Amino acid sequence: MAKKKKAAVKKSKGAKKQTKKQTKKTSTTKAKAMIKKSTAIKKKPVSKKLSKKRTVKPSVAAKKKKTAAKEPALSQRKNKIQEIKKSLLSQKNALLREAEEALNNLPGDLNFPDMGDQATAETDRNFMLRLRDRERMLLKKIEETIERIDNAEYGICTSCGNEIGVKRLEARPVTDLCIECKVRQEEEEKIVEG
Repeated sequence: MAKKKKAAVKKSKGAKKQTKKQTKKTSTTKAKAMIKKSTAIKKKPVSKKLSKKRTVKPSVAAKKKKTAAKEPALSQRKNKIQEIKKSLLSQKNALLREAEEALNNLPGDLNFPDMGDQATAETDRNFMLRLRDRERMLLKKIEETIERIDNAEYGICTSCGNEIGVKRLEARPVTDLCIECKVRQEEEEKIVEG
């Protein structure tokens, strides 16, 4: 009998193990089934999202291409502005040298025995001083332009706020008005004068 009890106990332990295994299997299969259902439910919206992303990706790629196309244009504009700055600096240095030479070469005494010679000398002197005054105003504009370049405000119209074209900046580096605003300003000046 003892053997039968031992065998019965072993069988009951084996049965308990089998039921535990079966419950584990059923619980794992139930869990797997639930996961499959939940992923199946989630997959449908995910697939819609993926399809949306697919439509979004080309536009993002297109935007990247557009910005990539703009970047060289912007860097090309910046390079042109730096070239303009270099030319302005060299022009400024040349004007300063010329002004210094002109001031050193101005005749100090305008006493000529002949009145015609004295009048010619004064006219020449006044002409030279007017030129130097114009160059002084140009120097002031050049300095303001270099300051605007350093502050990253160069190439923007002070009147309307639009970008000034590179060709205009190359033609007239010290300008602060776009062509449309400059034309309007000149027309207003003609009306006032006329």
